[in-house]
Amino acid sequence: MAMINLRSVSVSFPVYNLNARSFKKYFLRLATGGKVVEDANKHVMVNALNNISLTFKHGDRIGLIGHNGSGKSTLLRLLATIYEPTVGSVQINGNISPMLDLMSGVETELTGYENITIRGRLQGLSYQDIKNQTEEIAELTGLGDYLSMPVRTYSSGMMVRLAFAISSSIKPDILLIDEIFGAGDADFIEKARQKMISLLNQSSIVVLATHSDELITEFCNKALLLEAGQVKYFGDTKVALDKYHHKGE
Repeated sequence: MAMINLRSVSVSFPVYNLNARSFKKYFLRLATGGKVVEDANKHVMVNALNNISLTFKHGDRIGLIGHNGSGKSTLLRLLATIYEPTVGSVQINGNISPMLDLMSGVETELTGYENITIRGRLQGLSYQDIKNQTEEIAELTGLGDYLSMPVRTYSSGMMVRLAFAISSSIKPDILLIDEIFGAGDADFIEKARQKMISLLNQSSIVVLATHSDELITEFCNKALLLEAGQVKYFGDTKVALDKYHHKGE
């Protein structure tokens, strides 16, 4: 059964080539929202996540809430094993599907169909799995004959259609999502929404970062409010949203 366990986890990044100390802190607070510190060697560090302990279990649909720079994307990349903790431990049981940067890995000189095969393999699908799902993926894109053409001939919206359809083709235990709704025309958005509902229902654990209160309310049964890389609240979605919007404080 899928499970995520974080114990006293921090993720820090060094920052170089900024001179004035006061300017460093001013700039980094604007850019990251994380806590700015100096290590023992006087290097400027940004604590993107600071001493986080959390457990996500089967059935959890977690909405990540927080202002830009609060640590949402860093947490998702930590769970996707893109980042490693500076300190602390991360235990993850279950296969992970990160839908974070949909365009990553799309080869513009290859056709849509060729990208389906390559991206599918990178996501762990067998050639037979890809063959079995190609028709479904093609239908979700709505690109028709364009799938036989090089991706460089696509508009940006067409590329997003292709990337989303491929990325949503696997059935993960743990699904990580970072602000993927809202691209494309109304028909595609509705098809993408229905596909996401299907993925959410099939996944054991879902972690969704979004600025949309409606998506948090509709899809999530818990919410995690982050502020400057720290957990401000974890629990009921309505309470988390109220705290985020400073209601009742």
